[in-house]
Amino acid sequence: MPEFREKADVCIIGAGHAGCEAALACARLGLQTVIFTVNIESIAMMPCNPHIGGSSKGHLVREIDALGGEMGKNIDKTFLQSKMLNRSKGPAVHSLRCQADKAQYSRFMRMILENQENLTIKQTEVCELLFEDSIEKNTENDIKNRLDSIKKKIVGVKILTGGIYECRAVILCTGTYLNARCLCGEAITYTGPNGMQSSTHLSKALEKAGIKLRRFKTGTPARMDRRSIDFSKMEEQFGDERVIPFSYETNPEDVQIKQESCYLTYTNEETHNIIRANLDRSPIYAGVIEGTGPRYCPSIEDKVVKFSDKNRHQVFIEPEGKYSNEMYVDGMSSSLPEDVQLAMYRTVPGLEHCKIVRNAYAIEYDCIDPGQLQLTLEFKHIKGLFSAGQFNGSSGYEEAAAQGLIAGINAAREIQNKDQIVLDRSQAYIGVLIDDLVTKENTEPYRMMTSRAEYRLLLRQDNADLRLRKIGYEVGLISKEQYEYVCEKQKQIEEEINRLKKTVIGASKDIQEFLISKGSSPLRTGTSLAEIICRPEFTYESVAEIDKNRPLLSEAVIEQVNISIKYEGYIERQVRQVEQFKKLEKRFIPENICYEDISGIRIEARQKLAKHRPVSIGQASRISGVSPADISVLLVYIEQMKENSEKG
Repeated sequence: MPEFREKADVCIIGAGHAGCEAALACARLGLQTVIFTVNIESIAMMPCNPHIGGSSKGHLVREIDALGGEMGKNIDKTFLQSKMLNRSKGPAVHSLRCQADKAQYSRFMRMILENQENLTIKQTEVCELLFEDSIEKNTENDIKNRLDSIKKKIVGVKILTGGIYECRAVILCTGTYLNARCLCGEAITYTGPNGMQSSTHLSKALEKAGIKLRRFKTGTPARMDRRSIDFSKMEEQFGDERVIPFSYETNPEDVQIKQESCYLTYTNEETHNIIRANLDRSPIYAGVIEGTGPRYCPSIEDKVVKFSDKNRHQVFIEPEGKYSNEMYVDGMSSSLPEDVQLAMYRTVPGLEHCKIVRNAYAIEYDCIDPGQLQLTLEFKHIKGLFSAGQFNGSSGYEEAAAQGLIAGINAAREIQNKDQIVLDRSQAYIGVLIDDLVTKENTEPYRMMTSRAEYRLLLRQDNADLRLRKIGYEVGLISKEQYEYVCEKQKQIEEEINRLKKTVIGASKDIQEFLISKGSSPLRTGTSLAEIICRPEFTYESVAEIDKNRPLLSEAVIEQVNISIKYEGYIERQVRQVEQFKKLEKRFIPENICYEDISGIRIEARQKLAKHRPVSIGQASRISGVSPADISVLLVYIEQMKENSEKG
């Protein structure tokens, strides 16, 4: 029988948020790319909460955009409501969040993929990875028998129909589809999210290739018919009056649309009593679910059990689409049986007569321990095989897209014989995300949070372009015009800060009256405009009256000037901390080091270091179970290795 064969540079397995970014990055960098999906309708699907951004996640989307990714542009075209979170707090934790039209988001992303040069979409299931020398074998048994005996280097994939795609790199972006099963009470269906076909063949092939899998789970709430909800019993939640786009390339005027409302309501003791009475019917508590769930996005059953002192929990009712009556019940994910779900939902004010369109469910799936990956997201023991998204043990669309973009960039650069990129913890939230996944032991789905970033005052969502546009340009995903624009922006910011520091105002009558009228103390001597702006009662905009030579600047430049001046002392302190961090990151560990030979390091630390194979002292210091004392011994040992090498 003739064998179907195709050739490509890169094969992407999975077309969720990670797969889309990975495929677009590879194709835009000039590589012939094929993206495989079990169902084309699932491209960039939002099976859980239909929103993009949120606390810390908004930072990731801005960084994806700054590097040349697509997520920010797509949500700007398809959002229903936009809100900047945490405005009452400092700029380090301001995070943009957009409620998405889930159908439009998926449709628009699919359109981008379909029209991208060098990119082919293929609906099929990938069932096997092919390695060097195995590609020429004619039988499946020959290939399988040799996988464990050869040095692993990816050379292709095999699809369920028997066809082979020869390639130079593969990126695994399987999300929650591998051996997936959905649970709703006693009912179990062996499908992926939203009833989509699961992928049932690839897991065994991955294990045969020496990749260690584990079982995670996540869940999603029910969807309600809008017409059955009484919104008068809920608190209406509006979007921002002035919308800020996610993408730096979006015209701000294009996102000033009429926004949809969301609504806030609460559970109560009646809700909680129904849940407690039926815990034995929940797969989570009945021992049916094997996988570990996310700590920071618990089911309503978990909330009631673990936070028994709380007599209510927030529930947000959010639209799923402009042309859909489905409403998402944010905050009440569950795997309870359908009859219990309906009973508990109907105790919530406004949902007394609700009708469920889609039941809540939990989903279990295979994923990897990301400790098997390098910081580039390439597997340590398989050349050319990369991994991104929820398959790496993370949760969330934004975390997935960020990993997909980096994996796509690095797969392309490896093929092009260029150095791969690694964003460190001082450069980007993406760097924190990947470093945490690869270095730390995560026993549950990982969620990005602002508290995980040590240098979050430097890694604000408002300055992602200033931090990362240059990298995006050097990689090849940002145009020269876009890069020159951000260079000019940086120049204007610096010039304006210098002007404000040098502009001295005296203690004249007009100045004193202005200060007093604003509730500020009068001057005793001349001072700079920058020092006035530093006062808590002032901003850059509010001192315009006494700033006679002010240039005309964009809102984006003004924002950076204001933050830089008001937080100068804190920013300088973090810059010094980063300098110390960089010193440890530049202390590289020899690749051939044998940790078992270092007797002064504790057994646990030796085992952890041998498992993770950190590339630097900085990374080694962040491994769970490795103490400062272990690091000190390691430093001495490396110096001794260096001295012996020089002598010998």
